[in-house]
Amino acid sequence: MNKSFDVTSFKEKLDAETAFPSLYMFKFIVASGKEEEVAALLPNNEMTIKTSSKGTYISATIKAMMPSSDAIIDVYRKAAAIEGVISL
Repeated sequence: MNKSFDVTSFKEKLDAETAFPSLYMFKFIVASGKEEEVAALLPNNEMTIKTSSKGTYISATIKAMMPSSDAIIDVYRKAAAIEGVISL
């Protein structure tokens, strides 16, 4: 997660608005060829991919049943280790 992201505020918002466990939708944008790294974040879940018009980037959407806000934040932290990832 980038340094300007307020993890505490995000966690508070998730906890206030979500009853866990809950189905959560993750969206990422990465360079083409990085699909496997994104899929590895949540390996037992289906990933939908949409390729950009030039084929340079992909948008990946993964829906996963998450047990807590901490689990969601953990996925975003792992995603931040993928070079060039944008988490939406």
